[in-house]
Amino acid sequence: MTPNLKAQGITAFIWDFTGKIAMQGTGFIISIFLARLLEPSDFGLIAMIMVILGIAGIFSDIGLSGALVQRRRVLPIHYTSVFYFNISVAFILSVLTFFSAPLIADFYDNQELVLLTQVVSVSFILGAVNSVHIAQFRKNLNFKVLTQIIFTSSLLSGIVGVFLAFKGAGVWSLVVQQLLSGVLSVFLVWHFSKWRPSLMFSFKALVQLWGFGFRMFLSGLLDTIFTRLDFIIIGKLFSPSILGFFQRAKALDLLVISYASGSLMSVLFPVLSKVKNDLPRFQNIIMKSLGIICFITFFLLGILFLVSEELIVMLFTEKWLPSVGFFKILVLSGFAYPISALLVNVLSSRGNSKAFLRLEIYKKVVFGINLYIGFLWGIEGYLYGLILASLLAVYFNIVFASKEIKISQLDFIKPILIQAFISILCTMIVWYISIDLDYINIIKFLIKGIEFTLLYIILNYLFKIKSYLYFVEQFNPIFEKILKRKK
Repeated sequence: MTPNLKAQGITAFIWDFTGKIAMQGTGFIISIFLARLLEPSDFGLIAMIMVILGIAGIFSDIGLSGALVQRRRVLPIHYTSVFYFNISVAFILSVLTFFSAPLIADFYDNQELVLLTQVVSVSFILGAVNSVHIAQFRKNLNFKVLTQIIFTSSLLSGIVGVFLAFKGAGVWSLVVQQLLSGVLSVFLVWHFSKWRPSLMFSFKALVQLWGFGFRMFLSGLLDTIFTRLDFIIIGKLFSPSILGFFQRAKALDLLVISYASGSLMSVLFPVLSKVKNDLPRFQNIIMKSLGIICFITFFLLGILFLVSEELIVMLFTEKWLPSVGFFKILVLSGFAYPISALLVNVLSSRGNSKAFLRLEIYKKVVFGINLYIGFLWGIEGYLYGLILASLLAVYFNIVFASKEIKISQLDFIKPILIQAFISILCTMIVWYISIDLDYINIIKFLIKGIEFTLLYIILNYLFKIKSYLYFVEQFNPIFEKILKRKK
């Protein structure tokens, strides 16, 4: 990257990463209170609703916001046309969802969902009002403002949600938290953004964004459906409590794994879009990013697997113990999300939405087969099958990324295998030496975590693993910059 773009990228990363740590830290604390105050069935009910809204919500944008970020030359007419289009579609979706609430309740055989769904249906409009402004912030790498907005809205809505849960509002505390977060986000985005929509609208402008945006929409639709189908199936076949246990395990897994690489992914897409025509620089950014992601991801996976029971009991109390089994298996497939997120960025940032869509279809066929076959053996059967499906998905990503930027598949595979081997080795050693530990949960948690961390870093340091060296190279300036600000 040029010095200026690199400086912009590092600054954006610092703000996005720091913001995510702050936001997820407070969000995590809030989720702990909510999990302690509410019942698993409450989380199961909200999961039933949000999965339907999540699938429908992808239609409110059809990939046009991403096209605004990816396109090099964007005119005011592009922004205003996307804004009015998103608002119109979101309104239609809100109305359809409101009147479809009885059908959703009949599907799950739970009439409590009717009013819940009707109230939450307004969230489509809240999301659409913000979409163009957020795309502008991302395009300009203005993650400082985005961080402040997300953190503030999450914190205030979370506090209200906890207060309502404490007062006995049950599942409605989760609904109010969700909607209030959206309302606050709208207010703050419009407060910080100088952009205001004019009265211009052009179908031609939408068509110019359509080629990239529509394929990205189809890819996003496939991804949204297949990442939520497990909730639909479990919600249909099992009780709200079982779905609540599964939702808590999956949310905890995604919380750690997605945010291990989330900041890097948020910044990389606009950065890569700016250098997409300079292949050597593009290749260098991707390989270093892959190394850093592998180092962080397999470090977190090893620790999470070792301390899963202690972590869940400490945070959410023993009533959530049934989540431990789900969580441990989910951790084993957790490597796929951050690695895949990077590799699909290769295609999206270079504007190859056709290859992106084809890749997503291949992966969803694999995940669809697992959904059909896995649930024949129950939830655990599906989760174990997810490990194999994740391996195949990562390999498909490697094949497409390798072809796109002319890097051999082996160069992509090596850092993944090396860090996976180190993580597995460290996990086995710590598990063996800690098997007879008879302490309270927090002591066992600390002992296992410290042992794994020391082993993991020592092995990477002794063998001068490239992923570790990339991590040190990129993060030393960040840490130094933070320390200078404190002084």
